Amino acid sequence: MSKKASLNFRFRYLTRTVLCLFAVCSPSLFGADAVLQRLPAALLVPGGAAVVPTASDAIRGEYKGERVLLARFEGEQYAIIGIPLSAKPGLQTFTLDNRAGETETLGFSIADKAYTEQRLTIKNQRQVNPNETDMTRIQAESAEMKAAFRSWDEALVPTFSMIPPVDGVRSSSFGLKRFFNGEPRAPHSGMDIAADEGTPIVAPAAGRILATGNYFFNGNTIILDHGHGLISLYCHMNTIDVEVGRQVIAGEQIGRVGQTGRVTGPHLHWSVNLNNTRIDPALFLAD
Repeated sequence: MSKKASLNFRFRYLTRTVLCLFAVCSPSLFGADAVLQRLPAALLVPGGAAVVPTASDAIRGEYKGERVLLARFEGEQYAIIGIPLSAKPGLQTFTLDNRAGETETLGFSIADKAYTEQRLTIKNQRQVNPNETDMTRIQAESAEMKAAFRSWDEALVPTFSMIPPVDGVRSSSFGLKRFFNGEPRAPHSGMDIAADEGTPIVAPAAGRILATGNYFFNGNTIILDHGHGLISLYCHMNTIDVEVGRQVIAGEQIGRVGQTGRVTGPHLHWSVNLNNTRIDPALFLAD
């Protein structure tokens, strides 16, 4: 693509592009017909989220093979897209299908972000270098969670404005480059909130309990589906106080803080997933 063509492409699709920190959808409309009541701006970076204006007849979007949430705000339609930590700076593209069966390619540009390092000491060496039996369990659990993160529930109303899930102190932020006992591991895919063991954990937004279980790394875990590809994860809990399939509202208790799984102390690990992409939970918290 020539420099001029690239600039024209960016002008057409990016001049009106903003990032979604939090928005609220109408309880009566879904998918491409969902109506956002707020559309604040944020940063276009790996681990962030983009809101891109689209044609009004778009009915389905895909980004990196994953379905994208479509919604309306002040009479215009937007694609709300989670940006993976692995995304490279520069142009990102996604596709939209319209009611006529046509496919259009749109784009948005992201900047680089330098996430800091975090070095942790884990006493249980198996939590750093699992044995063969552990790996069999880990692989099965990973498959379960991957399937859950790809859930797309049309009946649930997503909201991008959340309350903190626990009263505590943020101990680790999203995106940290992590080292366990000096060995590099995957970046931190959520927010850690330190709190005393037994502190209540609440749903930050309404949704349906999609899965619960005890996992090798995550310990006692809840996966909460907010609808249309917006899913949240809660790990290392002491107790799980809800069952799969239960509908919960914002502020309703779902469990208590613990230190199960791979931990250095009691805390809640909270992740938010949009279009099967882990993004910074801080984007969803109101001021």
